[in-house]
Amino acid sequence: MSDIGVSHRWAVVNGHNLFLREAGPSEAPVLLLPHGYPCSSFQFRRLMPALADRWRTVAFDWPGFGYSDTPDPAEFGYDFDAYAGVLADVADALRLKRYVLWLHDYGSQIGLRHAIAKPDRIAALIIQNGDIYADVLGPKYAAIKAWWADKSAENHRLLEEAVSEDGFRHEFVGEVSDADAARVPPDLWKLHWPLMDTPTRRAISIGLMEKLEQNLEWFPRYQSYLRERQPPTLIVWGPQDGYMPEPSARAYLRDLPDAEVHLLAEAGHWLLETHFEQALPLVRDFLSRTLP
Repeated sequence: MSDIGVSHRWAVVNGHNLFLREAGPSEAPVLLLPHGYPCSSFQFRRLMPALADRWRTVAFDWPGFGYSDTPDPAEFGYDFDAYAGVLADVADALRLKRYVLWLHDYGSQIGLRHAIAKPDRIAALIIQNGDIYADVLGPKYAAIKAWWADKSAENHRLLEEAVSEDGFRHEFVGEVSDADAARVPPDLWKLHWPLMDTPTRRAISIGLMEKLEQNLEWFPRYQSYLRERQPPTLIVWGPQDGYMPEPSARAYLRDLPDAEVHLLAEAGHWLLETHFEQALPLVRDFLSRTLP
């Protein structure tokens, strides 16, 4: 493997054919990068080579996303527990013993379940727009909350409409300025939506939104883990985020008072697309102190 370039491959991990991206020296300290919705490991394509001179970075596509296979829903749960199992399987298959874990979007929910199960593996956390505090959920949760309150066909239709090419596009560019939106490559939805536009994958995406209600029950457990373990934590956050505005970032300080918080004022949910140049030095500095 090149020290700088990113390698791409498929690997069978505990029976699942997963697409993996890896960069950096094989013996270097590790940053593990589970992705969020509605993207894939593609979201880390710039970050990985930018760190590969000193750190090993590993990203992969969840089952049912990106280039990974889509197991039969009768055989794979497609919930946060099942995905946490996949994350552990990937770490085991690659013999990763200790690593910094990146938490973003769904990856934050999945990653924290993994951290609770395997606390001794977690050297530190980097949190990018991942919500675990119910009292500071942003206004964009309105459609999902409506479904939680009244599971009618009309309310469910809003979830279904979000799982579309236009819905994906809005997730990536719908909340930032026109100037910042112009920095987001259309590849993120133009290339990813055709991969997701199958009956099974659309149902998986809708199902994950439905299961966010059950995930609320885990929020106190996530908070307890942070409060008790106090992992070194870097919070790099785009506050222009209808799901996870600025208060969602600051809420982490309730349980992690020593966390390093950096709010990139004009950035939104996908700050690695629009504010990469500001985020990268923060990440490198944190890793240099946490994974020397």
